Amino acid sequence: MIVIGSDHGGYKLKEEIKKYLKEAGLEYEDVGAPSEESVNYPDFAAKVAKRVQDKKAETGILICRSGIGMSIVANKFRGVRCAPCYNETIAKFAKMHNNANVLALGADYVSVNDAICIIRMFLATSFEGGRHNERVKLISDIEDENMNERGRNLQWQKRGF
Repeated sequence: MIVIGSDHGGYKLKEEIKKYLKEAGLEYEDVGAPSEESVNYPDFAAKVAKRVQDKKAETGILICRSGIGMSIVANKFRGVRCAPCYNETIAKFAKMHNNANVLALGADYVSVNDAICIIRMFLATSFEGGRHNERVKLISDIEDENMNERGRNLQWQKRGF
């Protein structure tokens, strides 16, 4: 299951991506935005990230004008690793080395064809594991420490921050 969301700036690209997902026979859920009417992108990024966090979707796709704001919001959710990707190579390594589970696209910076190629690469790539397991584990450990008030204070003091 793929969960997809956009703000108003990513709406048109989202609609084109949905056509591709349907033609490819991929199951997806669209959580909005429902139109090009102005909305707040954090609301839709949070909906996608929460579904990935709760394992209601394996993969998320977020679209706004740059992909950056959406990725910042998504990365506030424990267990979500969102990568803004502007080409296939970045999408490949986001998944292969960082085990990214949410892809953020910038509608102002990628064409429909490029977005589909990026999505194909992201979905087709597997996490490489190996030496990257330790690094992804460290990301999770830092996330756990920082999202726990007591742990955040103790751990950051230990690290000299």
